[in-house]
Amino acid sequence: MSSYHDQIEAMISYKESLGYTRRTYACYLNDLDSYLTEAGVDEQPLSVYDIMPWCVQRSTEKPESYRRRATAAREFTKYLYAMGLCDGILSMDSVPRVRRYTPYIFTDAELLALFQKSDNQKGDPRNPLSPDIIATVYRLIYFCGLRPNEGREIRRNDIDTDNRTLFIRENKTHKERLIPMAEDVAELCSGYISKRDILFPDSEYLFPSPDGSPYPTKWLTRHFLHLWRQAYPQDQHKRVRVYDLRHRFATAVLMDWLDRGEDLYTALPYLSAYMGHSDFRDTAYYIHLLPERLLKTSSIDWSRFSALIPEVPEYEQGIKTLFPDGAGLSDSLSAKTEGIKSKHYRVIQDSHEQVS
Repeated sequence: MSSYHDQIEAMISYKESLGYTRRTYACYLNDLDSYLTEAGVDEQPLSVYDIMPWCVQRSTEKPESYRRRATAAREFTKYLYAMGLCDGILSMDSVPRVRRYTPYIFTDAELLALFQKSDNQKGDPRNPLSPDIIATVYRLIYFCGLRPNEGREIRRNDIDTDNRTLFIRENKTHKERLIPMAEDVAELCSGYISKRDILFPDSEYLFPSPDGSPYPTKWLTRHFLHLWRQAYPQDQHKRVRVYDLRHRFATAVLMDWLDRGEDLYTALPYLSAYMGHSDFRDTAYYIHLLPERLLKTSSIDWSRFSALIPEVPEYEQGIKTLFPDGAGLSDSLSAKTEGIKSKHYRVIQDSHEQVS
């Protein structure tokens, strides 16, 4: 361990208090700690030039990974600089920007068509529940803003349709969180579960494959693309992914907030907590996916988004400070996403009366 090990741990703890996951920085900064030890760098304050060799892109490193590693180093120098323990802040000028995949934002009509098609699938001949899984899992991913893997890996005991909550477990990349569900979604899942519990009483997963384990990612992708081809055979050139359902959810929430005159700057942390983002910048990214007419609205004060994380006490301490032990979090998120229930959950009612 280098003489900066304690500062590295302190910075990681600080970032965790702001809602970041430990994994966001720990892997890279522990590697930097090892480098500083091997290089014999133990004098304080740290010189930015001492870590420059570590910040050179490695031959086996993808651009995305390289930028994340360099960003972690930059954040560490910012942390040290604020305490007078570094002579400057690492520049990112020489680190190439990574072109981000542009999500496909489904229209309401496209969602309706996809969900209608999902109600008439044969599914897996080895699994009598598979048609019901197809009719339910994509709706749940969309209406709860889930990552695809979160949707397919839900445990049966993690969904409570009576209290309308969905528990998303912590994994190696994301923190756990409790998601409130709209009444329509809870009813949809309740109908599905009544059949699922008869056919797969011993499986721990909500959407079991024939052997009781969750279906793999490829299965989820293959059936989703099949739905798209059925609904829009003329649009096969469009690149659509299951993950785009989550993107559509986020933009739908933002558009509804703008329609209701909400201040996106102060409301954004609620969406960030709901979606399980460890970095508020990931949530703010969705603002740029809004229709151009909304981007020009006076409701978005772009100058306030320059820092992304508001400099006010409740946000400095993270969402956990706002809701100790999760108390009140579900109700607050439900209130903040109320518009989605009235405006967008109608897709369930229009396309799917009941999962049988």
